[in-house]
This record gives sequence, structure tokens and C-alpha cells, in this order.
Amino acid sequence: MADVTVVIPNYNGMNYLAACLDSLRTQTMRDFPVILLDNGSTDGSAGFVEEHYPEVTLRRFDMNRGFCAAVNEGIRMAQTSYVILLNNDTVCESTFVEALVSAIREMPRCFSCASKMVRMDAPKMIDNAGDYYCALGWAFARGKDKPVNRYRTRCKIFSACAGAAIYRREVFNEIGLFDETHFAYLEDVDVAYRARIAGYRNYYIPEAVVRHVGSATSGSLYNEFKTRYSSRNSIYLVYKNMPWPQIVLNLPFLIAGFTVKLIFFARRGYLKEYVAGLGKGFRLCRADKKVRFCRKNLPHYLRIQWELWINMFRRLFGF
Repeated sequence: MADVTVVIPNYNGMNYLAACLDSLRTQTMRDFPVILLDNGSTDGSAGFVEEHYPEVTLRRFDMNRGFCAAVNEGIRMAQTSYVILLNNDTVCESTFVEALVSAIREMPRCFSCASKMVRMDAPKMIDNAGDYYCALGWAFARGKDKPVNRYRTRCKIFSACAGAAIYRREVFNEIGLFDETHFAYLEDVDVAYRARIAGYRNYYIPEAVVRHVGSATSGSLYNEFKTRYSSRNSIYLVYKNMPWPQIVLNLPFLIAGFTVKLIFFARRGYLKEYVAGLGKGFRLCRADKKVRFCRKNLPHYLRIQWELWINMFRRLFGF
């Protein structure tokens, strides 16, 4: 029986699915299940998969329920120890699945492993080599637009980009699935944060390589939808995962970080969307959403806080 299931969320991905699914057919690790969750696509992509890829288990939704709802359904459907989440606009190298499975097997306290995501349009440049999160309230891709050959070594990261990463399925039973309140954006940082609080780690695995188009569903790097949901979820992420003393400790950095982002998006014509997203984020801050503080996890909180400060310097000074 296979150890891993590949879960692919899809929304109008007709232009990308053939290349993605063909790359899974050529993997060195064979006979693993593939589940595709279709979020009410209107471009015929679900029917295309049904006709041309009979080995893929297809689950159709009648509307776009968002990334989180789609992958959660896939995780629930999976019967394997590990789950790989894969964006529909990716093409995997032949050893991709094997490299991720081999890596996570070696590390019992590992929750997730990130792949080396390279830009489809510039394959000598990194798209994502794991994600960092910092005290400014910013999540950012490690290695973005840097040369591929600079990221050859395994290392600990704050979180894995859920566009091409493997997860230990049993940990979801402890920390919960992806938070569907997010709908899309920062949901992978949130679930990794919860795993970190519980004492698990996340790693970058350079042997697992995937080419990534990027922004295939949202349509562009910056747009109204992405700006609104990213700003909303950035507030929600802080409130949900940080105990109140930690929020107070980081408040000067958070204010500075959100102010810089406000100026950034205002200059790009998205001030209204950014501010509206912040407002919606504050309205999500309810007591029932907050991760319950447990004293036994205090060492993990302290470790996370140290990383938030270190990652702030990484972001500001590029090291």
C-alpha cells in the first residue's frame, strides 16, 4: 500500500492540469493515489481530468469553496500516512514524490517538508524554498528570485508553502486541518504555526524539485482579491496563534510592519482593498478562534519568538 496521497485543488486550471498530471505519471515512486478537488470550475477542467486521467480520484464541488476547504476534503479522503499538497500550475521532476516521502520518514517530529519550487518562466531562479514568518507580521518566501544553486542544503524553516509540500497526516488529528476561515492565503503559515506550537518542525528538502507558474488561480501577483484576503488573514494569523503577552511584546514591530504594507499597497492602487481586509481581519478576532495556551508548550513559544526576531532581520537585511 502506498504511503502517500497527492492532493490537488483545482479552479479553472485547464491550461495547466495536463502538464501537472503528466509529471505525476513519470515519478520514480509509483502507484500512489492522486485526488483532485475541483472548486466549481467552469472551464471544463474537471471533465478533462475525468476523461483523460482515469487514475485520478475526482471530487467536484458545485462552487468555489476556497483552497482550504478543497485540500481539507482531500486530506480526509486520503488513507495514507502522508499527504502531498500540489498546486495545479506545477510540473514535478521525476524524483519529487520519492524525495519528499524519504525525507519526512527520516524525521519523526517533522510535520511538513517544503520542496524546491523554481520559477516556470525562469528555471534558474527560486520561486520558494520554504516560508519564513517574522515579528513584523510578514510571511515571505525564502530565496524568492534568487539563483537556484544557492539553495542546495536541507534546513529548518518556519513553514512549508502548501503549493508543493508533504504533510504527516496524523498531526492534523492533533492540531486540526487547514483553517477554512482563511479561504486562501497564509493558511499554510497558520497550520505550520499551530504545528510549531505543538512542538513539531518543518523542513526544506532541495532534492524535491517542482516548477511553478504562480498566481494561476488569482490571476496576477497583486490584485484586489489577493490584497484583501492577505491583509485580512495577516491580522487573523497574529490574533489566533500568539498569546496576548506575545502580541504585546511584538506590537511595536507589528504596527511598523502593517504601516509599511499599507504604504506599499497604497502606491500600487490597492489602499482601499488593503484597509478593508484589515477591518475584516479584526472582525475575525473572536475568543473561540484563538489557539489555547498550554504551559507545556512554553518552550515552543519561546523558540518561535526567537525565530520571529531572527526572521525579521533576515527579511530586512537579506541574509
